[in-house]
Amino acid sequence: MPELPEVETVRRGLLKIATDRQIVGIDVLYGKTITNDVELFKEALIGQTINTVDRRGKYLLFRFSNQLTMVSHLRMEGKYFNLPESEVPRKHTHVVFHFNDQTKLCYNDTRKFGRMTLVKTGEEMQVAGLKTIGPEPTDTTLTVEYLVNIMAKSRREIKPFLLDQSKVAGLGNIYVDEVLWMSRINPLEPVNHLTTQQITKLRANIINELATATKHHGTTVHSYTTAFGDAGEFQNQLHAYGNAGKPCERCGTTMIKTKVAQRGTTYCPHCQVLGA
Repeated sequence: MPELPEVETVRRGLLKIATDRQIVGIDVLYGKTITNDVELFKEALIGQTINTVDRRGKYLLFRFSNQLTMVSHLRMEGKYFNLPESEVPRKHTHVVFHFNDQTKLCYNDTRKFGRMTLVKTGEEMQVAGLKTIGPEPTDTTLTVEYLVNIMAKSRREIKPFLLDQSKVAGLGNIYVDEVLWMSRINPLEPVNHLTTQQITKLRANIINELATATKHHGTTVHSYTTAFGDAGEFQNQLHAYGNAGKPCERCGTTMIKTKVAQRGTTYCPHCQVLGA
């Protein structure tokens, strides 16, 4: 699933290939992608212009000229790309927005899990998932005080806690493994066992890691591509995720892969000791 750095990279690409384009037609080839009535969705957007594209956590927010917002979640395999009007869309393309400049924006999704929801601008935070979303991982929005407070009240293990979008927005399996390795925290560590010093270090690693991954256009380990069809670059800088069976970069101990919260989880048994 694309995480915050990948979704932000897609957003930046969409600003170049979709904004200021007027929609002259919409093809919906897989109706379940649209959570609204499909015909009303099309009627509301044909003739409108995409003013900009924002992001909140892993959600893309398309802002239209008639004060409507389309909330788009890519889920596992969703991706956007643009084509000349004359070119046939790829297999697994489910929604096509035709623009007045003879280009089209295609939404492609092999797994068919992605969804688009059209709402009045200002009501997007009432969409499921956004209602309860946690703070963005930035210096100003993710504070030590906030984390200390919510972690003191939780007995959950740290990995599922960080995967919970209501606690911190944007983290997924890849970057949780990474920041826990960087912070020397075992993925099974109970949240309320962490010290303020550990939480402070974890917070800094979350903010810095996601910012760095975004700078490198995200991580491609399966099918993620940018809006221009390019792979990310950050997969070459991963320390934990995908490195099971390899020596830990810090201590040389063989990295272990296990399951935590039903997710494949890689960590160093020497550097990330439970209860350390």
